Amino acid sequence: MNRHLPLLALLLGAFVSAEAQSTGYTFFIRQTQMPGDVAWDVPVTQQGSQQSPLAINPTGARFDLWAVRSNPLASTLVDSTYVQSYVPVASVDIVSEDPYTVIPRTRADRPFRVNIVMQGLSSDPTAPAAAKSVKLLRHVQAYTGSEYGVTIDRSKATLLSQGSLNSNGSHPLIYTVTSIPGADRTKVKGEERFSIYSLADYQAPESQLASKFIQVWPMASISVAGMSAGHVVKGHAPEVNAVLTDLYPSSYTYAQVYEGGPRLGVEGTLVPGASVVINSSIPQNNSLRLKDWDATIPTDGQWTLEILTKTPFGIDRLAHVSFVVDRAIKINGTVTSVD
Repeated sequence: MNRHLPLLALLLGAFVSAEAQSTGYTFFIRQTQMPGDVAWDVPVTQQGSQQSPLAINPTGARFDLWAVRSNPLASTLVDSTYVQSYVPVASVDIVSEDPYTVIPRTRADRPFRVNIVMQGLSSDPTAPAAAKSVKLLRHVQAYTGSEYGVTIDRSKATLLSQGSLNSNGSHPLIYTVTSIPGADRTKVKGEERFSIYSLADYQAPESQLASKFIQVWPMASISVAGMSAGHVVKGHAPEVNAVLTDLYPSSYTYAQVYEGGPRLGVEGTLVPGASVVINSSIPQNNSLRLKDWDATIPTDGQWTLEILTKTPFGIDRLAHVSFVVDRAIKINGTVTSVD
């Protein structure tokens, strides 16, 4: 039988955006006839539908959505679905606080939601088990070293949990924080994958109906040199250097100063030249250099220097230091007169 591809076009629509196009991504759908003897690749656009290139065998076909980045060259399996006249239909959607749409992503300390929609499950108690139930699998996999998911072997992911879905409709799941393994929970990086599988029966083998993963990136950290708490500025402000690690892929990191002691939520004076903008698909390391910033601290008294990072999750303070400006010139002496 032939099958139109509106479902796959909808899956693609969840990932393709103007942002995706501007970052060098192209997309194609690979149709594989089960049990895997013939495959065909179909380039797809941002919206629309088209006829499947191959007639679907009685045992069904798998459709895989791939995203290909041109620079650097890399391909990522974004979604997958299995089509067969006897098998239910499933979709998986993952949403975080980050609006980036090419591949869902979040930070190690932030929540995310998973929504599974089932269609075609039978309520007939006499129906075969494969028509009444599907399996839900949750895998986690940490990225190690300089790995960011491009060349990872996903067959080595850890199965964290397995359950069953027995009813049609929406099945929402909420996770307050990732379960990717790692001793330092602020520096966890990797991915979580949620997959729906049909049950095997006499007509078709166990098959993946839908799968989606979310990438989890570590929290940024900082090392500051050149000024410590209680520093007294008597002349020129000292040169301060900050080494920034794991800046979030979409972030703006900057230095500011304000009068008084440290207080959260204060909008201070930006230090000229001390800012970093990251617009990437993976975390980045960078640095800030504060030089010739006397104009931002014009008066004597207590001041606070902060380094902040702004991400889709809000503004976080990476570091702060309070110091004293004391540029007043004091002259000690006596005055005498001779009558």
